[in-house]
Amino acid sequence: MRLFSIAAALLITSACAHQQVSVTTPTTPPPSGSVSGTDTPAPTSTNTVDPVNRYVPESDTTARPQWLKARIAAVLAERKRNPITRIMRYQYNGQTVYYISAPCCDQYSEVFDTRGKLICHPDGGITGKGDGQCADFEKRKSNEKVVWQDPR
Repeated sequence: MRLFSIAAALLITSACAHQQVSVTTPTTPPPSGSVSGTDTPAPTSTNTVDPVNRYVPESDTTARPQWLKARIAAVLAERKRNPITRIMRYQYNGQTVYYISAPCCDQYSEVFDTRGKLICHPDGGITGKGDGQCADFEKRKSNEKVVWQDPR
């Protein structure tokens, strides 16, 4: 039985050794400009970091409070963040609130009332679950509207 296993392994190995496999990655697009067959498309330099939402919320067309205009101006005075800053308006616990996305990584996002008073940090931080002051924000928020997002 052992002799048969060795013979089978040698047969498989010798059969595979005769095949040549060549792997290449093109760095320029094909002359025709289109890819067909087994060609691989050329690398692209387009930005693929910014996420694209499948659902596009409705835009908020109401006047922005002065404190929010100041926050937007402060963001625009800084270099572009990655991910970009987005400000959303929701209804939460019977009131209108503004959600400002976190600038990066383990930082908190913020939820403000219409007067600009910080209510809570619903997400972000080391755990990604915010400060715990509005743990139900994701479930209870409604009437989503885009107020502003960094156009840069």
